[in-house]
Amino acid sequence: MTWSDTFLRTLKENDVRLVSYVPDNVLTPLIAGAADDNYFMSVGATREDEAIGTVAGAYMGGLRGVVMMQTSGFALVANALASLLVPYQIPAILVVSERGTLGEFNIGQVTVARTMRPVLDAIAVTHHTLTDEATMPFDRFMRGLGTGRVSALDR
Repeated sequence: MTWSDTFLRTLKENDVRLVSYVPDNVLTPLIAGAADDNYFMSVGATREDEAIGTVAGAYMGGLRGVVMMQTSGFALVANALASLLVPYQIPAILVVSERGTLGEFNIGQVTVARTMRPVLDAIAVTHHTLTDEATMPFDRFMRGLGTGRVSALDR
């Protein structure tokens, strides 16, 4: 079973039905898997902060959601996290495909990658980095859903 299959199964086990995303090549297995499964409601967004707003609104209607984006898009979401999800304790899962690490040619990606974890730490968002697909504790990652917390996973 692939990491994306495991993650989608874990979303189902935790009653996460809404998948709001900005298209991304690295996250294609997750996005396509959710779109192909009638359990999920997949909603494409034009911007990452729009995807967060979609998940926040869905939560108000009783639906749990996940936001999927690329690292560069993370630069757009600090305000949506700090002024909406975090203070109002709206649980959400963020899945961020990471660019900007060793060997990255695009300086913009590098800059955002350097700021992502410090921003998450500053606003008290729990985050995990998927380094070993076989041992990622997805169940532990989902615990924030019941506590009104935001959790972030970068891959």
